[in-house]
Amino acid sequence: MSDLPDKELRAAEEIVQAIVRHPSYREADRDVDFLDRPETRGVRLQLDYLKAELLMREYGVAHTIVVFGGTRVIEAAAARRQLAAYETALAADPGNEALQTRVAVARRVCANSRYYDIARRFAALVSEVSGCGRDGRILVMTGGGPGIMEAANRGARDQGCQSIGLNITLPHEQFPNPYVAPELCFSFHYFAIRKLHFVLRARALVVFPGGYGTLDELFEILTLVQSGKLVPLPIILVGEDYWRRLFNPDVLVEEGMIEPVDRTLFSFAETAEGIWADILAWYERAGAPLLAPEEAPR
Repeated sequence: MSDLPDKELRAAEEIVQAIVRHPSYREADRDVDFLDRPETRGVRLQLDYLKAELLMREYGVAHTIVVFGGTRVIEAAAARRQLAAYETALAADPGNEALQTRVAVARRVCANSRYYDIARRFAALVSEVSGCGRDGRILVMTGGGPGIMEAANRGARDQGCQSIGLNITLPHEQFPNPYVAPELCFSFHYFAIRKLHFVLRARALVVFPGGYGTLDELFEILTLVQSGKLVPLPIILVGEDYWRRLFNPDVLVEEGMIEPVDRTLFSFAETAEGIWADILAWYERAGAPLLAPEEAPR
């Protein structure tokens, strides 16, 4: 090409540069636009799974206790401040129905803040007993966000222990809480892959009061255990009054939708110590030690 006249040489160089700059010339693994195409969804699913899997393997995560619960369950002090602000506003405008509703809800948030304390205490208890997750012991795992998830990660941090957070990409950005170990905080694109990682190493599932997301996780895991797709594990619902008002498995039995034995797939607890005792009792009945070292899932 060096023997070409200057004008043709410059034209050729411009063509080469255009080729190099064109998206088709990018290496596939560095072409974000290509990886975002619908046709490459399978590759993205694999990567979504594999990154967290490899990093947890490298860290030596063998077992987890998974804690679910509402993002809107907050610390007692914050709940009281929120209630006081709404009560002050309502006192200045007593006929405002919207403020009346906000005050009523804020009072329930205050009452439910006890679950934040229970989750924090439970995670601290697990971390204290399990030796902070090394050598096949157990790490606390949450969804990595606010509310109950924050409380559980915070409880592990209270003991100087690391814990896991499985965050999810949402239209309204959900940031990880500051108590998750940086090297064990993962951001997923697909809910399905996130759910897979919740159950792969789980030795127990502890579910605090929450909304649609919490119910989604709970009923998916109940379905997996009921259908034999997941090895049975202790499923503890914290706050019996809340859960009994929310759903009634007896109705499902009466209507022939589930078997009577399916009501035994979960149990209720009210305190951190009660949750831990129920988990240990479940494994004692099963004749399998909770803390036996095992190989990480494949």
